[in-house]
Amino acid sequence: MWSAGCGRAAGPALLGLLLVLLVPDGDTSKTSEGLVTCGSVLKLLNTHHRVRLHSHDIKYGSGSGQQSVTGVEASDDANSYWRIRGGSEGGCPRGIPVRCGQAVRLTHVLTGKNLHTHHFLSPLSNNQEVSAFGEDGEGDDLDLWTVRCSGQHWEREAAVRFQHVGTSVFLSVTGEQYGSPIRGQHEVHGMPSANTHNTWKAMEGIFIKPGVEPSAGHDEL
Repeated sequence: MWSAGCGRAAGPALLGLLLVLLVPDGDTSKTSEGLVTCGSVLKLLNTHHRVRLHSHDIKYGSGSGQQSVTGVEASDDANSYWRIRGGSEGGCPRGIPVRCGQAVRLTHVLTGKNLHTHHFLSPLSNNQEVSAFGEDGEGDDLDLWTVRCSGQHWEREAAVRFQHVGTSVFLSVTGEQYGSPIRGQHEVHGMPSANTHNTWKAMEGIFIKPGVEPSAGHDEL
């Protein structure tokens, strides 16, 4: 059985998103450089199944019992916004382009929980469960995902993968759909290998204007 939480984190998180949207034009940009930057708030589209990464205050009825993460077809759902952040020790200053090979946290804006995975089976496909975990953006080391892309930085127009630092699985969708109470939403899970089911692209969002960063290496997709 699925369970719904009280949703107490949604208010502060939504306020935080509104504050981002109200930053003066000199600090944000929808077009400059074409790069995804630290601190940006965005939606992520699975390029093969055409669903956006999504979460909500509904918990899994099996496995970990943590907040569920799904894929949705709608492009206008506010529960599909995620903020790009560094690890608990920083490493992702606001406005700095995200490097290929960099580990980041993806924090769900409306609930303040981080994209997370662990050794539980996903409910539909029996791959690795992906959940949202933590409070007010603070969880644990299993919230870290490495951005796998070609070149030096994560480009908004490019397909990327997210590989989990702790368990090495890739953030994936393979098409399974839930019934009630989230009928039609797609299961999101972790898979052990890179394939067509785990490529993602940055879509709608607010992208913090890129700052200046010293030259860095790159990691291949």
